[in-house]
Amino acid sequence: MRIAVTGGSGKLGRTVVRTLREEGHEVVNLDRFGERGTFTQVDLTDFGQVVDAVAGVDDRHDGVDAIVHLAAIPAPGLLSDIATFHNNMLSTFNVFQAAKRLGITRIVTASSETVLGLPFDVPPPYIPVDEEYPARPESTYSLVKHLEEQMAIELVRWNPELSITALRFSNVMDPADYAAFPAFDADATLRKWNLWGYIDGRDGAQAVSRALANAKPGFDRFIIAAADTVMTRPNAELVAEVFPDVPVRAELGANDTLLSIEKARRVLGYEPRHSWRDHVSDAAAEASLLPS
Repeated sequence: MRIAVTGGSGKLGRTVVRTLREEGHEVVNLDRFGERGTFTQVDLTDFGQVVDAVAGVDDRHDGVDAIVHLAAIPAPGLLSDIATFHNNMLSTFNVFQAAKRLGITRIVTASSETVLGLPFDVPPPYIPVDEEYPARPESTYSLVKHLEEQMAIELVRWNPELSITALRFSNVMDPADYAAFPAFDADATLRKWNLWGYIDGRDGAQAVSRALANAKPGFDRFIIAAADTVMTRPNAELVAEVFPDVPVRAELGANDTLLSIEKARRVLGYEPRHSWRDHVSDAAAEASLLPS
């Protein structure tokens, strides 16, 4: 396919663009910033620019088959709340509306683990968390992600041929980030905010590819995380210490992710291939547990 990727110059976007191209797709990177020659500069808050860039760009492409929408202010607190809301909400509406006007019926969009209730200052309703309980946005950033999902629900109702898949990505990591992971064991509260989860960018890209290939018409949402936690301490110990009153609904495993990816596995065929443990020696992990 020819695929437009918004935010293809970002941390996850770079890996998504590379992966899709390696799979044989033609990829058009639409972003505000990037390395010269690798992207088309577009302000996604300007609908005219969005619909024009998706419809075609001289010397680049003459239309696309699908859109992967990753561009956004990527976390709470980076800009003011109102700036975050205006940028992210309007950008997503413009991308969805451009697809509608141009007859593009396959969209994969970046949602967020934050809609699950992060940073879990109010504990989750149960562990492992999944997609079955109502969204609990606790920040403006998260609120927008929830509203984007709600918008998608209405758009696919209007057009039964439209497929919009929202991927609720966990905290995106690259191999260079993994050296810091062993230190997390010293304090269980350091990463309790997302149940000690993460996602390797390469597996995030795999999820995008699986959604493009396997998502059916309509709307669906999926948690996308690594198969394991960021901790070497066992899950039962972590949950007992930090969330002692939260019901446990499934086997926790020693270090299995507590952000359930069973639905993504079952429906999309997603299967994480990468772990921080493959990049950090056992000696380094054990050293992090020794008294200082």
